[in-house]
Amino acid sequence: MKEVLKNRTRRFAIDCWNLCGKYPINREFDAFCRQLIRCSSSVGANYRAACRAKSDADFINKLKIVEEEADESMYFLEIFLEISEKENGEVKRLHSEANELLSIIVASIKTVRNRRS
Repeated sequence: MKEVLKNRTRRFAIDCWNLCGKYPINREFDAFCRQLIRCSSSVGANYRAACRAKSDADFINKLKIVEEEADESMYFLEIFLEISEKENGEVKRLHSEANELLSIIVASIKTVRNRRS
């Protein structure tokens, strides 16, 4: 399962990067594209860090960062849906993927917390 999530989170970052390359290069879009690229790539980077956690507490803390970054990615994808009709199908697909990743991460956090109790 870890390898599957590592691959999905990496693909998510790359797909967000590709999406941003399709928007005009101007101050308005650039601000949102930079933020989306940062948070979407942080999902995978922090998931990888969580896989190397030293304890359950460390694992949970790192997954909480993944949770925040996935939610932030969803936020910026929602902004793209509102400010532009360009690439709406791809934006919706990426939003759905971010939501699925977020759900998996939240469930993982709950599982580890329950196991510790």
